[in-house]
Amino acid sequence: MAQRDESAFEAFVATRSDDLLRTAVLLTSDRGQAEDLLQTALVKAYRHWHRITGPDPYPYVRRILVTTAASWRRRRATQEIVSLPPTDLAGPDETDDVAERQRMTDALAQLPPRMRAVLVLRYAEDLSEAVTAEALGCSIATVKSQTARGLARLRALLGADAAVVLEER
Repeated sequence: MAQRDESAFEAFVATRSDDLLRTAVLLTSDRGQAEDLLQTALVKAYRHWHRITGPDPYPYVRRILVTTAASWRRRRATQEIVSLPPTDLAGPDETDDVAERQRMTDALAQLPPRMRAVLVLRYAEDLSEAVTAEALGCSIATVKSQTARGLARLRALLGADAAVVLEER
């Protein structure tokens, strides 16, 4: 890779990796898996960095992230999965905001991967229906139906009075 391309990639990672990690956490529901997913997506993007054109490579890398997450789900279905109890090294945080975000994260984890990806891209990434459809490689109608079904399922999981807010910090 040319030095110019490498420095552009390093600048991109420095400025946009937090945004990509937030999306990865929402897609995987696990910080450790999200970090691994982001690392894998960035390696794939690095290999093809010279082909990425346009003023902002973020949508291209985000699509790599989403498609890699989907392929990991398929692969995980055939592997043995060991579930360890969650640990919080920083100790419990008893603020209402943290508890609400955790409720949302748990509810998102119960949705199918494609439905979760649609909701994350539409609301956490604030993408339009058309851009979400392009990122997922599906039709706008699919995005609309998955959004409606996903929100209905979240309402059912969280209770009718719960405000549906997708945010991860």
